[in-house]
Amino acid sequence: MRALLALPLSLVICSVGAQQQDREQFPDLPHEAQVAAALAGDPGVQAALSGVDFERAQSRALSAGSYEFTLRADAARRRVNDPHDTYGEWSMALERPVRLPGKAALDRQLGSQGVKVAQAGAGDAMHEAGRTLLRLWFAWVKENAQLDLWRQQAALAREQATAVQKRERAGDAPKMELDLAEAAAVQSEANWIQARSRESTARSTLVRSFPAITAPEHATLVEPRPMEQGIDYWSERVLTHNHQLAAARAEVERRTLSSARMRADRRPDPTLGVRYGNEFGGDEKVAGIYVSVPLPGSARRAASEASVFQLAEARAREAVILRQAGVETAAAVEQVNAGYENWQRMRLAADGLRRHADLATRAYQLGESGLPEVLAARRLALEARLAAITAQANSQEVRYLLLLDAHRLWPLDVDEAAVHAGH
Repeated sequence: MRALLALPLSLVICSVGAQQQDREQFPDLPHEAQVAAALAGDPGVQAALSGVDFERAQSRALSAGSYEFTLRADAARRRVNDPHDTYGEWSMALERPVRLPGKAALDRQLGSQGVKVAQAGAGDAMHEAGRTLLRLWFAWVKENAQLDLWRQQAALAREQATAVQKRERAGDAPKMELDLAEAAAVQSEANWIQARSRESTARSTLVRSFPAITAPEHATLVEPRPMEQGIDYWSERVLTHNHQLAAARAEVERRTLSSARMRADRRPDPTLGVRYGNEFGGDEKVAGIYVSVPLPGSARRAASEASVFQLAEARAREAVILRQAGVETAAAVEQVNAGYENWQRMRLAADGLRRHADLATRAYQLGESGLPEVLAARRLALEARLAAITAQANSQEVRYLLLLDAHRLWPLDVDEAAVHAGH
């Protein structure tokens, strides 16, 4: 059944995305259909959806109540001393506890609120799966984007070693320079092999964690942008769509109802019954009704007091989540803007060092500088380009994480109809 649930949930996510015509396009992310399938099939999301199913069943149980009819029967022998007669007697009774007015309504509200808590939890599970997907995706993007640089560096170093070898044979370069060029080429090739291994590991981790995601041969990186709006705007957006906060608030409401239910339970529910008996061997027929009421004790009072403390705990947890969400959102906005500025500077540094490496190579070809200067310049240029790629990917990652938290990246709300489409 759970396998059936994943498909309609994916379709709902896709349809929601299609309806939002103004949704931004993200060419450096997986296709939205793949994301929908990946999130719907995540084990954590599936577990949370099972929790929704459980709460719905609990809701039905609460609405029905735990009280049931009880059938009682007994048989006895009556002995009369004068005269010395013995009579067979029996009786039967049917009874059932009855919830006092107001308790059934509270139970129905408790069941409905439990479903809301579970649905918020399912949304949070999908949100966390989306964050994990983004992190794994950009871990692969960084390795894939850097892999091409390592390949180019290895090819350039090998080309350089071949050129030095020709010059050495012609007597224009010393043997020491050839050894240096060959060592640099071998080291670059080793770095390329290590980069391939890292890229392969990152790709494997991504697709094994989310089998619905297909990683292309070459990653796409777009230029980062700063956030157009300020912290207040994003804080409002994130808090509006924060599943943890929604779950905490739903839990506060459930604890409020639970506390009211515990207070109501300090008035015990009566048991109503009907009885029919056959006495004195059938000479007497007895029919009647009866009522029994438990006498409340200290346990009911203690349970009611405990529910008050549970409510206070839930309210405190809501306040913690609210504060934490505000702090994290403000930090995220600042990280996005700082990441954008950092990438700009890294890009400028990489461009400058690349030009320096080209000039050093040209000077070496003209005999105006030595090979060590060329290799050093190329190493610095490579490191700067790798750092620029990392800064670019990191900037995009934190930006998308913020958009995800604000529900401006992928739809993350669990549609109740989709959750139960397989039933």
